[in-house]
Amino acid sequence: MITILYTYRNRNLERIKRSLDSLKKQSNQNFEVLFIDYGSDQDLAIKVKDLIANYNFAKYEYLFTKYQPWNKSKALNYAVKKITADYCFNADVDMIFHPEFTSVLEKNKDLDKLVYFQVGFLSEEESSKDLNFDDYKIKFLTNEEATGMTLFPVQKLRDIQGFDEFFHFWGSEDTDIHNRLKKQGCQIEFYNSKLLMLHQWHKNYRQRETQKLNLELQLSRIVEINSIHLKYNVENQKVIVNSPKWGEISSEFDFKQLETFENELILTNETDVIDHFLFVKLPKFQDGILSVRFIQDEFQSTLKYKIKKAAGKKVPNYFSLKEINDKVLLHIISFYHTYPYSYKISKDLKSITFRIKK
Repeated sequence: MITILYTYRNRNLERIKRSLDSLKKQSNQNFEVLFIDYGSDQDLAIKVKDLIANYNFAKYEYLFTKYQPWNKSKALNYAVKKITADYCFNADVDMIFHPEFTSVLEKNKDLDKLVYFQVGFLSEEESSKDLNFDDYKIKFLTNEEATGMTLFPVQKLRDIQGFDEFFHFWGSEDTDIHNRLKKQGCQIEFYNSKLLMLHQWHKNYRQRETQKLNLELQLSRIVEINSIHLKYNVENQKVIVNSPKWGEISSEFDFKQLETFENELILTNETDVIDHFLFVKLPKFQDGILSVRFIQDEFQSTLKYKIKKAAGKKVPNYFSLKEINDKVLLHIISFYHTYPYSYKISKDLKSITFRIKK
């Protein structure tokens, strides 16, 4: 048996249906699907759960990570720790599979080998169509550098404590897992004998990224930071990179505790205030819930401030809320992502609320 793993958050239902419908057409049905919803909005999560209930080979599970940045590594690790199959395939809700796909997976099972697959990318227009696999027009094909769609021996993943959970938002976790498993002696094979997967178009993280504060959680330069971390793991010959708490996710109980906590600390955007919080107050806090709301200091908008600043007189230095966002998120993914926490940007983009349970 092979478990096909989907990790998901807030994507449209049509692409999920196309992907699961293509699995329904497989000539070999010796597989199961574990669909991990990494904190989608509640209304959409209900619709996704109802959709997946129509496929007898699929199981849906919701994780209470709605107010945390996207972390594919954590979602996959959560699944890897609980599945019972000897092999898993890292799928994607954007994939449409050839009817022979799972048959090829069966033929390539090897406890000492990873097999990753070539993917055909579709245009935006082509992705909106419902066609037989061979009737789609392919825009371009991936090469050996695209390592995402991989068949893994599950025990090998467990032996190295899974995907590196530093990698948040987008990029590098798939190449990193290949590098670390290769160092453990696993063979790695690129399968391109026959095209077995098509990728439905969507905007990627880079295309969505903005230089201003956004309701979508974003961290400036995270793709580059992830790339540097990938190189760090290679240069330092890293194999096991996660803490013993790898694959652990905040529980529903923790989520509700954070949501209902009322004792809030208000901090202005003065640079000294923010630095003291990040480097003193946050690391020293223990045994409870810390809730902080970051806002702009009212003085910053006054005429008095502007006159004094223009005159070269001493005034407070300020971070923008976007700068605070990037600093706090970088601290979270570096030091605090194993704790239950929530991170919210207000709808009017005028405040940020961070809560953590330590």
